[in-house]
Amino acid sequence: MADGIHGKAVFLGKGKTAGKYPLVIARKANIPFLLNVPGMGHRIDGEVYSVDKQLLQFLDEFEGCPDMYQRSVERIEMVKLEKKGDLPEDRQENLSFIDTFIYSTTSYEPEWLNLPYHDCYDSFGEHGLTYHNHLDK
Repeated sequence: MADGIHGKAVFLGKGKTAGKYPLVIARKANIPFLLNVPGMGHRIDGEVYSVDKQLLQFLDEFEGCPDMYQRSVERIEMVKLEKKGDLPEDRQENLSFIDTFIYSTTSYEPEWLNLPYHDCYDSFGEHGLTYHNHLDK
């Protein structure tokens, strides 16, 4: 996203989902999966970006949307705001919560619900499960 080849992204800040979801790390490659099971798991920490239509289309393709992941609107609590001025004027009033897109999946192995739930994902996080994009599923 940083190089702008696939469209424009502006980092707005850090946020946390208003609702709880199970975020698990699965498969040999240690892939993070946000399971679309509202009310289960943790509120998820992440970064919030404003993206143009070109980048949104690229992200949909990258995330395998709508087959692997589904894009939906989620209410996000902004915990650290960086770029208020980059939001449309009608979204600048109450910035403690904003509606934004998230990618989650309904296509998962049932046993994934028994995996440990995380509140954020970083390939080098405390979980010790480094993402390997070259491994088989």
